[in-house]
Amino acid sequence: MAEISAAMVKALREKSGAGIMDCKEALASCDGDMEKAVDFLRKKGLATAAKRAGRATSEGTIQSYIHLGGKIGVMVEVDCETDFVAKTDAFIEFAKNVAMHIAATNPVGITAEDVPQAVINREKEIYRAQALETGKPEKMLDKIVEGKLNKFYKDSCLMNQAYVRDPEKTISDYLNEVVAKTGEKITIKRFARFQVGAE
Repeated sequence: MAEISAAMVKALREKSGAGIMDCKEALASCDGDMEKAVDFLRKKGLATAAKRAGRATSEGTIQSYIHLGGKIGVMVEVDCETDFVAKTDAFIEFAKNVAMHIAATNPVGITAEDVPQAVINREKEIYRAQALETGKPEKMLDKIVEGKLNKFYKDSCLMNQAYVRDPEKTISDYLNEVVAKTGEKITIKRFARFQVGAE
């Protein structure tokens, strides 16, 4: 059994943002292996997030981001359970970072359910035409279209997108980390993105 030092706990806290007791438990469970402990905390964060999924979010914040030169602007509403968490630095920073991410990536919606049916139909048509153009057999078309549509959701839906500041994780992963840190259910409720000259 590896000796868990205060320095190790402090290093893991800085890396993960988790609480002292959670960091100690993670290091003890992973025999002092820092990388395994980070994974342990991430999995635990996902479990915490899943447990909190049914809770109501009636507090929160609206944050904005204006890109250099004032050509792109975003407003985002992020909700949580209590006013206390709504005022924490971690929560406000998360909302601001999400606004900045939206400015950079221009998502179609928050989740796949938010994508208008007309957009899905148009994408399917394009994928089907592309597959036919490359001579793919008719019986494979549905599978090809489905695969391309899943990639479209990954690239175009906010929760599935790779976070611009850390492409190793998705916005969903980032949200779950903040849920684990704050101990509350958090939802990205809505956003508006404005770009000069765009409809």
